[in-house]
Amino acid sequence: MNVRRILARAAFACAATLVTAAAVFHPAQAAPVAVPSVAAPRFTVEVVGQGPDVILIPGLASSAAVWDDTVKQLQGRYRLHVVQVAGFAGAPAGANAEGPVIQPTVDALDGYIKSARLKSPAVIGHSMGGLMGLMLARQHPEDVSRLMVVDSLPFYAMVFSPAATVETIKPQAAAMRDRTANATPEAWSAMETAVMARLVKSPEGLKSATAATIASDRSVVGRALYDDLTTDLRGELAAIKTPTTMLYPWDPAIAPQAAFDQLYTGAYAPMTQAKVKRIDGSYHFIMLDQPAAFAFEMESFLR
Repeated sequence: MNVRRILARAAFACAATLVTAAAVFHPAQAAPVAVPSVAAPRFTVEVVGQGPDVILIPGLASSAAVWDDTVKQLQGRYRLHVVQVAGFAGAPAGANAEGPVIQPTVDALDGYIKSARLKSPAVIGHSMGGLMGLMLARQHPEDVSRLMVVDSLPFYAMVFSPAATVETIKPQAAAMRDRTANATPEAWSAMETAVMARLVKSPEGLKSATAATIASDRSVVGRALYDDLTTDLRGELAAIKTPTTMLYPWDPAIAPQAAFDQLYTGAYAPMTQAKVKRIDGSYHFIMLDQPAAFAFEMESFLR
């Protein structure tokens, strides 16, 4: 199977300024500061545990539940801020009901961190959430003490062509946005069932991740996908000084190992301080496919 075709499908599935755009704060346990609720949030947050602050951001069309095992692992030692992006996994679209999604959500994350007075939080983002983590570290370095990026690229369109630019990818990204937004419920369900089977290896993980995707607002997903495909951070990576760990998956069912190694190590080469690590036996959702390996890397990252 063509590696760029597989990576392009992964890009489709994984492709999140003002205090008025900040999150609704839903603490699962008492927290010292709460962000005021707003009528149309960009995301909601569940706060669990006590200790140093860690923000967990899921990917495109994903549920916050992808972090359930991570929450169980860390809640006794860390205060976890588990993000649910508005419009994904059945959550109301809120302020994401129209217009761009990713940059306004990054702006809202900055507002949340500052309003909640979080103390140098670690940020962990999967897929589109990883891209948002990179954007947050670049635009607001004071917000992020360390960053873990879980299978995300600084410019997803590079999976279509190494020569891709924002301008050359825009027509294809717009077509994918419109096709997503205009899909019938039946077509959307069938399409995402097929796509997710290439992105989650674990049978139980596949079931839950597929359900979250199908339940997502197609308009929000389409516009977030467009944002994802037309955001190019390659020229800004060298300016990100935040200590960063980048995890990427590989499985022989996906593509040749050398192709993945070249793609990810090459993409993050400008971030000389970044630790780029491969997790074998996993598709895109590393935390679901290789939970033990992911847990180990999480402990190393937070240590």
